[in-house]
Amino acid sequence: MSKGFASNRLTLLAVGVLACFTGVGVRLVFLHVLDREELLGYVDKARRQIVVEHARRGTILDAKGNLLAMSKSEVTLAVDPWALVEYLESDRNDARRARKAGDERAKRVQLAALLGLATTEVEQAFSPAMRPINIETDHRDGKVDGQTRDRWVKLREGLDEPTFDKIEALKIHGLTHERIYRRVYPGGGLAANLIGYVNKEGNSVTGAERHFDLYLKGEDGWIESEQDGARRELAQFRSREVPVQDGNDVVLTIDSVVQHIIEDELRTIGTKFSPNFATIIVSEPQTGRILGMANYPSYDLNNYSKAPLEAQRNYAVTDIIEPGSTFKIVAAGAALDQGLVTPASAFDCGITSINYKGRDLKLPKEDHPFGQLTVAEIVSHSSNRGAAQLAMLMGEDRFYEYARRYGFGQSTKFQLGGEIRGILEAPAHWDGLTITRMPMGHAVAATPLQIHMAMSVLANGGARLRPQIIQEIRDAAGNVIRTFAPEKAEQVLRPSTAALLAQLLHGVVGPGGTADGFDIKEFEVAAKTGTTQKIVDGKYSSTHYVGSFVGFFPASRPELVISVIVDDAQVPNDKNYGRAVAAPAFKHVAEQLIQYLDIKPAQQMPRSFVAMQGGFP
Repeated sequence: MSKGFASNRLTLLAVGVLACFTGVGVRLVFLHVLDREELLGYVDKARRQIVVEHARRGTILDAKGNLLAMSKSEVTLAVDPWALVEYLESDRNDARRARKAGDERAKRVQLAALLGLATTEVEQAFSPAMRPINIETDHRDGKVDGQTRDRWVKLREGLDEPTFDKIEALKIHGLTHERIYRRVYPGGGLAANLIGYVNKEGNSVTGAERHFDLYLKGEDGWIESEQDGARRELAQFRSREVPVQDGNDVVLTIDSVVQHIIEDELRTIGTKFSPNFATIIVSEPQTGRILGMANYPSYDLNNYSKAPLEAQRNYAVTDIIEPGSTFKIVAAGAALDQGLVTPASAFDCGITSINYKGRDLKLPKEDHPFGQLTVAEIVSHSSNRGAAQLAMLMGEDRFYEYARRYGFGQSTKFQLGGEIRGILEAPAHWDGLTITRMPMGHAVAATPLQIHMAMSVLANGGARLRPQIIQEIRDAAGNVIRTFAPEKAEQVLRPSTAALLAQLLHGVVGPGGTADGFDIKEFEVAAKTGTTQKIVDGKYSSTHYVGSFVGFFPASRPELVISVIVDDAQVPNDKNYGRAVAAPAFKHVAEQLIQYLDIKPAQQMPRSFVAMQGGFP
């Protein structure tokens, strides 16, 4: 071999070595300088992990501590079969590795029994497999010829905690889990329009679930750390840990037993009369606390997706009706409060027209022919013409002022929202007959809750209160962190006037009253019937009505206010009056609540004594 050939061969070898080092250098420049940021992103994405621990949503309770809404924890089990392979292959001793494999198989047999699955199905989930690479997500080890390890085979969803505890005690390698919370409503449809629901995406939609979401939802916790190729956490690289904060519990003012009683009654009304809707409200007059509020139709909270939208409405606050004769407490209360009349003051209710401010105004029709009636009789007989003459004594402005004081035409500030204001036009917008029609409950519209709170004015000494639906907030440990006290909106009547009018309303259920026969012996029911024609195609219908019965008891010592409002009940012969469709339900509910709440009989007091005392003792 010549020296020249040997020299050339060394030169080529040197060039090759130099080229290799140059290639390595260039590659290092790309890896550490030019492509550094992009590659670091892949590494971070592969190694960095954030594990979220979901917060438990707070419960919703009634006033007695009964569960209305709760979050049920459920566990999803998944399998990483390659983690099991890596666990077994990490032991180089064949005998020990075989023993470990046998132990794991025995555990999987127990797992199958706990899950109610065939052993073969569980074994299949633990069998390692490969799948095609996804360029966007697969940046980990284990890639072979365009294939990567198939991890996280879902085994079971919705596993309960007791079963999961038994499974976790087995300490099966390759088994992992995720805990979620599913909203459950133990009462089904109980208080559905008040509680509302959380949808499948975890969003609060209606009712207390939505309006108290800030208290209920809690804050998720999370851990930021790194993981190895088998997706095991490297705890030494944990950089941040935020503890989970479970949601607070919300205690409502409603009583589940009261709610159940009124919902049963509404089902009876629905079956018997097939109304457009019906509402029953029960509250404490002295605090404004709602003990029960229910609507027909309603729905099951656990199957909200199957419920029509109209069934999900809280008609007590979302719909307005003309209050009809229940509105007559405004004219009677205002005239008595101003000292313009006494219960014995008489008016001619047989006349068909009256001169008012130099104009002859036609008075509304009466359901029955009347002649001279006292104020007490105007209230008990529900005279339209008598109510109109009481309003005329005050004039438009003062009558309007009292209607506003009672809460008509304005929000009650109901704490669950969804409420509309109702309609009460100022006198400047009245036509020539409004002063004769509004006192009987026409030309004004209100929600059932507004009508209910207006009647409550007479039951608590003349004050209008804000309706209360939330009682308190408790933290996850059960400690009370906020309470909600009664709120007085306005003093409407003097206490003596309220007490006097309460006694006059007791005459409604007495002989000759519009609800004769619906008194409860020894319990002094004070109430007002209401029947109003619905407006259909721009005019009052003679076949479509809203019937109502709103009252409280005992009249001399009020403990409960109850409203029953039935919209467009189907009644034979169109005798769709409050007496026929609402008064029986009022009495039936009241009799049950007297027993349940242990309400004592009233001690009868002379009306003159009540008036002199200026209110209830």
